[in-house]
Amino acid sequence: MSGQGRWTQPPENTLTSLRHAIQHFDGIEFDIRITADEQLVVHHDRDVSIPASKLEGRPKWAEEWTLEELKEVGFLGFEDMLDDPVISEHWASRGKMGCIEIKRPHPTAASGGGYRGKKHHIEHVARAMRKAEAMLDQRGIPLQNTVFYAFHKHMPASAAQAAGKRPWAALIPYIPPYGNRTTQRIQAVPQYMLMPFKRLVKRHQKEGSSMLPCAIEYFQSPTSWLPVGRNVSLEGRGLQRLTSARQGMPTYVWPTRPTIEHALLRAGLTALTDYADPSLTWLPSNQARWVQPATRPLDEEQWRTLEECGEEHHLDVLKELTNATPTWKEADSSRRRTLIDAWRKRWNWTESTQSLMDTYSEATPPWPAPRMIGHRGSGKTSRPVLGHHHSM
Repeated sequence: MSGQGRWTQPPENTLTSLRHAIQHFDGIEFDIRITADEQLVVHHDRDVSIPASKLEGRPKWAEEWTLEELKEVGFLGFEDMLDDPVISEHWASRGKMGCIEIKRPHPTAASGGGYRGKKHHIEHVARAMRKAEAMLDQRGIPLQNTVFYAFHKHMPASAAQAAGKRPWAALIPYIPPYGNRTTQRIQAVPQYMLMPFKRLVKRHQKEGSSMLPCAIEYFQSPTSWLPVGRNVSLEGRGLQRLTSARQGMPTYVWPTRPTIEHALLRAGLTALTDYADPSLTWLPSNQARWVQPATRPLDEEQWRTLEECGEEHHLDVLKELTNATPTWKEADSSRRRTLIDAWRKRWNWTESTQSLMDTYSEATPPWPAPRMIGHRGSGKTSRPVLGHHHSM
């Protein structure tokens, strides 16, 4: 973060991007792939996201490059990320969250297993989970500070095969690792229309998911009216239906826009955001922005202060609240109890206050607490991700 001048958004999934976001928010979301030499790289796209001129004569798919080759053009190894002192400190000691999306290779890539290689696909995702888990364990990242997920129909089978201890979830509607944005959306829409929110929750619970990754379409009109059955929303009756369907199941919503960010957090949901500019302190919905609702949680009275302040004084209010509010790690047990009681009541959490107090006695806030998570670090960026010059 540069103190002077304007903040410049770094390329997604790079160390600069992830470092900024893990300090600014309650956690980060990023993507991992298995390289040709069986290492893990932080990379979103199926094809290596560098200018075409630099790709000449080299394989197209990220999985067909070794980790060293990807690092040479500027991409980040997962182990290098974990060994960064800023990231490891926030992730291991300050209760920050890491949402790790496991990417499957294109079916035609060397490790892709073809279009119908179900067994191969299950094994691939399980292998990525096992590798990542071993690295996380080695560095003492708490179990509750991570979740694995993937657009992968057979996530329960992969999780069983990986036999890890960390939380996981499948991403539904399922989007296959091939085709372009349009064909992928065409495949997702019927799944979405037949999956009203309540059914989505039940499906995840049945599969054993630890949380509910959820598309923004469920909460915004006109798309919220598409699924069959009762719709949910962020206010009024729709919100009551949402809260009773969820029963406190952590719900991660992407992509969250600043216009609805505040409403989303107050509905008890976690926001994955592409907006990490520190100068965004006043939201278009006319509220001051609070970027660490889980790791520096406000009580109800403080939320009211935040909601009632006007734009002209909001920076002072934010400063006062920041100074007056202990992080979850620093909070004493009476403050923690007050927070948990209010959260349980507001969002229908089923677990008892005492049991939550016992489980979350360290730096990590309760699993169902609403969080702000930086999407791909400090937000998605344009393609190719790494241009001709990259500052790492």
